[in-house]
Amino acid sequence: MMKIVVIGGSGFIGTRLVSQLLQRGHEVAIYDIAASTAYPERVVFGDVRDTAALTRALAGADCAVNLAAQHRDDVRPESLYFDVNVNGAESLVTAAEKNSLRRIFFVSSAAVYGFNQPNADESAPLAPANAYGKSKAEAESVYRRWCVSDALRALVIVRPTVVFGEGNRGNVYHLIEQIRRGRFLMIGNGNNRKSIAYVGNLVEFLCAWLDARPGVHLYNYADKPDKSVRELVATIGALTDRRTASGFALPYWLAWSIGCLCDCIAAIRRKPLLISRVRVRKFCADTQIDTAALERTGFKPSHTIDEGLTKMVASMPRERD
Repeated sequence: MMKIVVIGGSGFIGTRLVSQLLQRGHEVAIYDIAASTAYPERVVFGDVRDTAALTRALAGADCAVNLAAQHRDDVRPESLYFDVNVNGAESLVTAAEKNSLRRIFFVSSAAVYGFNQPNADESAPLAPANAYGKSKAEAESVYRRWCVSDALRALVIVRPTVVFGEGNRGNVYHLIEQIRRGRFLMIGNGNNRKSIAYVGNLVEFLCAWLDARPGVHLYNYADKPDKSVRELVATIGALTDRRTASGFALPYWLAWSIGCLCDCIAAIRRKPLLISRVRVRKFCADTQIDTAALERTGFKPSHTIDEGLTKMVASMPRERD
């Protein structure tokens, strides 16, 4: 049994991870700026950038898992990505050193590869296309320096692709809602392929590596096989009893132009809109990652992508149209 502090443990992935850790008999504390709806009694409130508070929270811990991050597409100013994600990493390694903690898990992102490296494996060059990806890449460097400075330290870096599941309100949630409400419109031909990850499988993988040996361990995470956008839409359409087949698709150039207009409106209103240039580009890009290294570990996910989508759709409230 370990004493584990989950930084950012009140969030979507964090809540599932805490649940899994408790089921496995570990002592778990949450360090977060937000309250936990599932485990309010386990929360120590604090900012990941607050080194002193984080040092106190890690007292006696065997392992820290960092999920805290600025991750939305529309964070402004962009410097917040680096302030939270990179400075937060600096705070965590400092707090770990003060507590002689030798085991850190960092949930990074496949965004470190950028948009132009389909099926990138862990050896691919880091070429992030946005501030979020750049901040995650810089944070990884902070953790690597911490790990290699002591031969007894263990660092597990996981680079997941888009994570979906019950309780999530991200891109997959919005796609499901658009299809369920009959408001979905395809952009492009829909043949571009996506790597995605079910949250239940991801947290199982994290738990499987709690006893990682010293050194740096790096893994992409996605559940295979990858689906094309058209296949993904068809699966969700069947789960929501909505027909999605249509001969009309919005051309990419037109969607991009609409995204530019929405970005201008969002800047004037100082309020993000659902459509943006970044989201149009993401939707139409091939965003696949290679998981050969993950498969070599022998890890077998408990759920298929379709099973994860089924669970997510079933958990979503039937909001009024």
